[in-house]
Amino acid sequence: MRFPDWMVGRLFEPAWDFYEGSVRLRTYRELARHQFDAPAVLEVRRQERLNALVRHAAAASPFHRRRLEVAGIDPATVRSISDLGNLPLLTKADVRGSIEEILAASHPRANLVSAKTGGSTGTAMHVFCDWRGFGMRQGAALLADTWSGWRLGQPMGAVWGNPPRADTFRRRLRRVLKDRFFYLDTMRLDGAAVREFAARWRHLRPSLLYGHAHSLYLLATMLEEMGEVLRPRAIVATSMMLLQPERNIIERVFAVPVTNRYGCEEVGLIACECERHVGLHINAEHVALEVLRDDGTPCDPGEDGRIVVTEFVNFGMPMLRYEVGDRGVLHDRPCPCGRPHPLLRTVTGRTADFLVAADGSRVAGISLIENTLTRYPGIAQLQVVQEDVGRIDLNVVRAAGWDEAVEKALVLAFRESLGGDPSVILHFRDAIPPEPNGKYRFSICRVPGVRTGV
Repeated sequence: MRFPDWMVGRLFEPAWDFYEGSVRLRTYRELARHQFDAPAVLEVRRQERLNALVRHAAAASPFHRRRLEVAGIDPATVRSISDLGNLPLLTKADVRGSIEEILAASHPRANLVSAKTGGSTGTAMHVFCDWRGFGMRQGAALLADTWSGWRLGQPMGAVWGNPPRADTFRRRLRRVLKDRFFYLDTMRLDGAAVREFAARWRHLRPSLLYGHAHSLYLLATMLEEMGEVLRPRAIVATSMMLLQPERNIIERVFAVPVTNRYGCEEVGLIACECERHVGLHINAEHVALEVLRDDGTPCDPGEDGRIVVTEFVNFGMPMLRYEVGDRGVLHDRPCPCGRPHPLLRTVTGRTADFLVAADGSRVAGISLIENTLTRYPGIAQLQVVQEDVGRIDLNVVRAAGWDEAVEKALVLAFRESLGGDPSVILHFRDAIPPEPNGKYRFSICRVPGVRTGV
C-alpha cells in the first residue's frame, strides 16, 4: 500500500513523532525557519548552546570536569570554541577507555540511544546520545536532505550495507506509515539484486536515492551496463568520501546533481552541500568544527588539517573537542546561497588513510586514487594498501582501456608521489570488497608506529 506523500508528511510523520515524544520535526522546522538568519544572530545561539553544554559537562561528567579544571577553564566563561583552546582533544582511545566517566551522571545509560562505530578501522567503539539530542540530530539531517530537492513524506531508495529489518509489528508499521525506505544491500551488490532494486524503484517511484558514495557509483555503472534507467529527483551521498570522477559518473547516469553529506555516528551530521554545491555547510546550529594543524593550532582557510568537532545537542554523552579521525579544508568564502553557516571545502580523507612517503611525510592516499582515476583509462576501481614504507599493494579492477602503458603509468605515479622507489605490486581483482559495515575503504595504511587518530 502506498499512501499519498502529503498524507505521510503532514499526518503520519507528526503523529509518529508525537507517539515517540521526539523533537525531530520540531527541530527540523526551527532549523528551516532560521537557516537564512544573519551571521550575528546565528553566532549568539551558538555561544549560548556551547556555554550550556560546557557547564553541563563540568557538572555531570567526571571526565570533562577533571579536564576543564586541569586546563584552567571556567565553564561559565566559555562563549567561543577558542575559549576551549587549552582543553586536550578527545580521542577515540579516550572514549573507549573512559566511557563511564564521559557519560553524564544525569542521564542513566538505559535512557540513552546507543550506536556502535569503528568498522572501517577494525576497532569497535560504543557511543551514546540522549533521546532529545538524537531527535535534534535527525531534525538537522532532515533539513540537509531537503537541500537535495527531497521533501518530507516522499519515499527513498537506499544503497546501504546491512540494512535494518522490519522484524517486529511496530517496525513494519513504521515502515509502511513513515520510513518508506527500500534497500539495495551493498553486501550483495550483484546483477539480480540491482534488477530487483530497479523493479521496486519503478513500482514505488521514490524521489530520493540515498547511500554510500562509492555504492552509488557502483549502482550507476551496473545500471548503465544493463541498460536500466532510473530517474531520481535527488541524490544524497554519505558515509564515504565522494570522489570527483565517481561523482561525474553518478550525475551523468542519473541526470541529477549529487548532494554530498558528511557526518559520523559519534556526533551526527557535521556538514552538507546545499543546492549550490560549492562546499559543505557546517551544521553550525549543532556543532563547532575546528580544522587543526598537527601542532594543535588552527588552520587557515584552504589549509588541510585534522577535523575536531564539539557537538552542542548531546547532553547524555558530551563530546568536547572530539577528534573525528578525518582531515579536511575550510573554505575561504561564504556560500552564495545566503545561508550563514561556514563552509567546509572538502574532506580530504581519514587520518588512518594517509600513506607514508619515503621522507616520512604524509600523503593523502585517497587523493592519489582520485588523481589516477582521472588521468588514466581502464581503471574501474582502485585500492591502495601500505604495510611498510618500501611497499605499496594496489588492488585493481580493470575496465575497457586498460593496457600495459596504463599499468606502467600507474606504477610510476605512485612511486613518484611517495618517493624512495618503493615496490608497487598490482593485484587484479574482480571487485573491491566492502568492509563488514557495507562501506568501502580505498586507502589503507598499516605502517607500524604511524599515528592514526583512532
